[in-house]
Amino acid sequence: MAFLGSIIKPLAYISLPVVIIRSLCTRSPAVRYYTRLGVYLGAMAAVATCSIFIAAGMSILGRKYDANWVVARVFDATAGRLMGIEWEVEGEEHLQTRPAVMMGNHQSMLDILGLGRMFPQRAAMVAKKELRLTPLGPWMILSGAVWLDRGNSASAVRSLEAAGEEIKREKLSLWIFPEGTRHSSEAPDMLPLKKGGFHLAVQAGVPIIPVVFENYWRLYHRGVFEGGKLKIRILPPIPTTGLTTSDVHSLATRVRDQMLEALREISVKVPAAQALASTTSKAAGTSVQPESGASPQAPVSEKQETSDARSASPTRSRTSEASENGTETEEDEGMVLVGRPA
Repeated sequence: MAFLGSIIKPLAYISLPVVIIRSLCTRSPAVRYYTRLGVYLGAMAAVATCSIFIAAGMSILGRKYDANWVVARVFDATAGRLMGIEWEVEGEEHLQTRPAVMMGNHQSMLDILGLGRMFPQRAAMVAKKELRLTPLGPWMILSGAVWLDRGNSASAVRSLEAAGEEIKREKLSLWIFPEGTRHSSEAPDMLPLKKGGFHLAVQAGVPIIPVVFENYWRLYHRGVFEGGKLKIRILPPIPTTGLTTSDVHSLATRVRDQMLEALREISVKVPAAQALASTTSKAAGTSVQPESGASPQAPVSEKQETSDARSASPTRSRTSEASENGTETEEDEGMVLVGRPA
């Protein structure tokens, strides 16, 4: 009896905080939100640590470009189950087209979970060079990430040109968030697209594969972090063979139109009044992007991680200001391209 007591008593003490937190989560939306956010970030940190060893092992085996695929599936299996978020993928067969440039809409850090479900084999990411000094750096280096210097346009262009040659030589796909920054609103919408990724695709002569994540505002925004089922639609590849620099603007417009149409089709419909309010908010906070690739201007620039938890109203759109050559700001996440090469 004493033996059983010596086992049960410690377990009771250990489980007590869990019971208290679960009780508070059911009573306080704020506690539930920050608890789930902490669990998600913790899972991300844990998988990022493990990914270093995964990428190292894959590199030794000569399969470094498959490291992202393995890490993505591990993250989906862990964080996806912990958060109760399930993704349904449409058109996954289109990802077999290689080499290609994959482009996805960017809403928040939850996009990483969507990538975990659909990221294909033999694919790499575009990242700002500052990420090399973060916990993600070793994994990204070992998995063949393409690094961009945001402060040096000439260097960025050279990196893009080298990336174009590499994806053709190795028959790889490259992942880019062409909006250049996160954008989240209750009504499904997208920012204008930066041109760097389109120049890369045209110069390399590889197709563009648009990937659309359902608008998940109802599950994740300020004070809300819930589980549920979401959709990812992968559109048919858009060829760039025969296109030139002069076609980039119309190509970007065509891709954005297709992505926006798909986004609105797969997303939960919102009342007309809310959609109008979101559109008005976006119009007030952004400007139409010129052909040179400069990203939209915004009156307020916010930190990436805190912007996910601190948007001021349900219909507010978040943007970040970019420089004239189309590079991302300090607030932008890594997998973003610079603007139009010279």
